Amino acid sequence: MNSQTLAMSAASMLAGVIFGFGLSLSGMIDPARVLGFLDVAGGHWDPSLIFVLGGALLVATPGVMLIRRLRKPMLDGQFHMPQATALDTRLLVGSAIFGCGWGLAGLCPGPAVSALSMPLPPIFLFVATMAVGMVLYDRLLARLL
Repeated sequence: MNSQTLAMSAASMLAGVIFGFGLSLSGMIDPARVLGFLDVAGGHWDPSLIFVLGGALLVATPGVMLIRRLRKPMLDGQFHMPQATALDTRLLVGSAIFGCGWGLAGLCPGPAVSALSMPLPPIFLFVATMAVGMVLYDRLLARLL
């Protein structure tokens, strides 16, 4: 492994640890808190997720502005930005599936992986089924689409 690959791996690991710590600190690995945010009409709405999302915007916005001014990142030869801009059927269906899963389980991939630190069987089941779905998509559906 060369030094650039090692530096990229270390930077990725550090970013992941910081992200996971932030999710844990904000309580977003607690499915009940997320479901409380999504329960707008149920009478027990928990607005704390709005503040977490606002904090994320405060961090991400200067980062995006910086990326737009740089020629290339420090640890790679180019930025790898999304190329697709169209709202197509795959994006809309995938977004709907993601939203349904988030609403039913109170978890999405990042918080679910962070929540593995808690020994709760539903979390392990969620992450296992998420991994199976990702492998099935990669091995079967992606080739068909």
